Amino acid sequence: MVPDIRALRELESLWRRWQRGQLLRGETPWRNVFELLRDLRPWGPQDRVQPLEANYLMEVIDGRDDSDVVRIEIELVFRADARVALERQAQVLAAVDAFGGRAIHIAKIDDIAYHAILVDLPVPAVRDIIDRRIEGLAGLEPIMHIRPQSLASSIEVEPSDGADGALAPTELGAPILALLDGVPVAAHPLLADHVVVDDPLGLEANSPVADRVHGTAMASLIVHGDRNRVESPLPRKIHVVPVLGAQDCFPTDRLIVDVIYTAVMAMVEGAAATAPQVLIVNLSLGNSRRPFHGQISAWSRLLDRLAHRYGLLFVVSAGNCREAFPIPAFANGSLYEDADPGHRAVETLRALGSIVGERRLFSPAETVNGLTVGAYNDDAVSAADRLTARVNVDPWGELQMPNPSSALGPGFALSVKPDVLLPGSRERLRLVRNHHHIEVGPAGPARSAGLKVAAPPRYGLENQDGYTNGTSAAAALASRTAHRVHDALEAAYGSAFTGLSKVQRAVLLKALTVHPARWPAETAALIRDTIGPSSGRFHVQQKDNIRRFLGFGIVDPEDAVACAEDRATFWATGLLHSNKIAVIDVPVPLAMAGRARAHSVFATLAWFTPTSPGRRSYRSVRLRLLEPTELDTLALKAHGDQPDGNQTSRGTLFARCWQGDKAPAIRPDMTFALTVQRDPDQGAQTDDAIPFGLAVTVTMPGVVELYDQVRQRLDISLRQPV
Repeated sequence: MVPDIRALRELESLWRRWQRGQLLRGETPWRNVFELLRDLRPWGPQDRVQPLEANYLMEVIDGRDDSDVVRIEIELVFRADARVALERQAQVLAAVDAFGGRAIHIAKIDDIAYHAILVDLPVPAVRDIIDRRIEGLAGLEPIMHIRPQSLASSIEVEPSDGADGALAPTELGAPILALLDGVPVAAHPLLADHVVVDDPLGLEANSPVADRVHGTAMASLIVHGDRNRVESPLPRKIHVVPVLGAQDCFPTDRLIVDVIYTAVMAMVEGAAATAPQVLIVNLSLGNSRRPFHGQISAWSRLLDRLAHRYGLLFVVSAGNCREAFPIPAFANGSLYEDADPGHRAVETLRALGSIVGERRLFSPAETVNGLTVGAYNDDAVSAADRLTARVNVDPWGELQMPNPSSALGPGFALSVKPDVLLPGSRERLRLVRNHHHIEVGPAGPARSAGLKVAAPPRYGLENQDGYTNGTSAAAALASRTAHRVHDALEAAYGSAFTGLSKVQRAVLLKALTVHPARWPAETAALIRDTIGPSSGRFHVQQKDNIRRFLGFGIVDPEDAVACAEDRATFWATGLLHSNKIAVIDVPVPLAMAGRARAHSVFATLAWFTPTSPGRRSYRSVRLRLLEPTELDTLALKAHGDQPDGNQTSRGTLFARCWQGDKAPAIRPDMTFALTVQRDPDQGAQTDDAIPFGLAVTVTMPGVVELYDQVRQRLDISLRQPV
């Protein structure tokens, strides 16, 4: 509609005449368009510098001299034409030089329509940007956005008194999981046999051992899990690529999007690839200065593109909101601490519900193809250690709730985010201040509330343990869970599973990791009753509020890999071409016939979509599961405690649950059909066949013949365990 500047000027003229009530005969249809708009203008300073970014920049320059320089990121309007892109880049570099600044790093990644410059600017030039002065850099036409330099989200690790011994490793296989994180203490006895450090960016040399907190903790959680539990280490090594430098910060002289791109490409691209078998990538990192507010970030675009191209499942932490928040219902800390646990939980939730817009996901957690993980209040701290917490307050008690600091959804295009929640410790709240009412903030990890991990040597102690919490830890446990699912499938099916393409295994792991996710009934009811809306007529809005906190639900890592006699889980994977369907016939065990007792069918579909940067739809391909026609025969109907069907269809996961308690009418050798449908492509058409993974569980608790009947019907020959 606006192919050039002349057309834009004509549209602006129409807009101004409509505002004055001067549209001419034949122009009145524009009235219907303009009545829907707040403003119509060319992209300008107020668009290039968002209010949140301006606030961050004000904090950065506060108290600094005019002669000081500040490092900022400038993202250019992407130009596919290389000559035009260089001309626009030169124009911006000349302006930076004229304002007394200098360029530090330039990155251009055509696949994700990204072109950015990292620059140093003197404080007066930054002040012009904050004021959005047309004479400053904010008025420069080639610029799309100006932001403060990305800041890595951090974790806390509370040291313990020493380290327990680890289970002795067996011979370890080649890595299928990569950790992009800080430099780990690779010589730590808990990690020495388990990690392979690949440092293409040369960050290890400038990272003192005592500062290697983040990478060490995440590697420990992936390999060993929460060490408060006794779990076997993973049977394969993990491939660690440092992307954090000194003090676990992003490298100061490079754009983080280019850092991640370089790290991944070194692993998987070409004959010199250092980890070509990797298909799970843990990214317990985020840009704390870039909360998600509708516009997908370049970092997320990068992950989505790499996931689809190389068959990589990126597991990303949702982010931790450490800011204090008010709880108006309590005048002082004593009232809060002494309150009935149920009342305390309700008022804490009510307080969080009033500020959901301020606790959004950290980039790149809005990734469409990746798996975004939030934290919920669970750990394996012993009852004796739990009693050592004397000051801080447990806001939830025994309720299965998200950690108060866990960032909330939704994601891009109102998709379900975070996708799942995994344990992030029993996070407690500390009193920050009293002023008419209390304000509380998340307390740090401790022996009484934390996940036990390996830690760098401190206080003269070698081989140290520590405690951590939050969404970074939850994402690491999710990556470990996906790895364990892979191990279980490899052990059971051998080459029938490992012979699948990497991308098919990756989407299958995505489906099977999310598949056990459930909304706890008591938790969903509490959110529904506390945040509302109160009327049942607004059930879609109620579910929207629940999924902001819970996503598709809470995942018990053990449940993701466990077997049970009264349930059977099926998996399928394949490629789906444009406008095609795939029909999967699921066997129904005869043992369920005629029994009027609770039974369920759960189905989870996952895929990787091509993306179209710059298009409103962005996600090029949508798959979905059609409602089975046999639901009445199976005496099933859609379960109420799950995201609404329209909400679950906006990302690259589609999950449904059907439940009932009446007797199903099952015939011998009966099956029901699950149909995976590829809808017409959104935006640009793609000829790519889309990989999908499907997980289906049929269960009737207490009917122990169910699993064996299904296995006999399918005539599956499982490998005998050694």
